[in-house]
Amino acid sequence: MDAPRVLELLADLERQDIPVWLDGGWAVDALLGTQTRAHDDLDIVSRIEDNGRVVGALGERGYDVRYDAAPSCFVLVDAEGHQVDVHPAAFAANGDGVYRMENGEAWTFPASGFGGAGTILGREVPCLTPDVVLVNHTTGYDLDEAHERDVTALSERYGLALPEYARAPRPAPPGSA
Repeated sequence: MDAPRVLELLADLERQDIPVWLDGGWAVDALLGTQTRAHDDLDIVSRIEDNGRVVGALGERGYDVRYDAAPSCFVLVDAEGHQVDVHPAAFAANGDGVYRMENGEAWTFPASGFGGAGTILGREVPCLTPDVVLVNHTTGYDLDEAHERDVTALSERYGLALPEYARAPRPAPPGSA
């Protein structure tokens, strides 16, 4: 998933008045203002009531639903293998977005977390805020080297504290000696 494609997809969704916020690796890079690594997919958070509209808008670009765990999440992929992971949230009256994970538990994006903005190829794009992206990027995952670099770069840029386990020394991966 390259930067021009991300911008095209975001522009299509914006033209159709479908608000989305970047999360995941592209959110990290947008918040840093530069692409730091190749990305396999594009993670977006959307409003749950827009699920059908997101599928329709991306369908116009040749994307089909390949994995459907709605209302939790769903994944769309085009013929070339470009993947968009959609994480729909139900918005509460206070602005918090509640995402229902596949295990049935609720993950709450705080209302303030939807105010982020980053840049991709000089264009401003909507993102979750750096603190929310950091939490999302580190919770429930064993971080590989690339994701550890993401977490460190985001933490340093925005003066955020790394989660304790991300600061702990890790053994070298097998075969790295």
